[in-house]
Amino acid sequence: MAELIITVDNFEEEVLKATKPVVVDFWATWCGPCRMQGPIIEKFAEEFEDKYIVGKVDVDEQEDLAAKYSIMSIPTIKIFKNGEVAATAIGVQSRESLLDLIGE
Repeated sequence: MAELIITVDNFEEEVLKATKPVVVDFWATWCGPCRMQGPIIEKFAEEFEDKYIVGKVDVDEQEDLAAKYSIMSIPTIKIFKNGEVAATAIGVQSRESLLDLIGE
């Protein structure tokens, strides 16, 4: 399964109520580093589809979510566990960095 498209409409169900850790990539189509992060996130989502939920939030389309989570720079990766932000990283992250953020 590819990464989820996360919106204000499905955020609570897919992220806050998730029973697995959720990796959320806050990004935008015009962002160069975000385009570099995209394939890493996509491959990560495929590799760990049974272990983690991986989603993307387009900050231009989901301004309320970007504001709620104080997204000032993109890409920003947030790890949610049990409905709470457990870790945050700004800038392009490698597969290994994502695992470190999750705590694996």
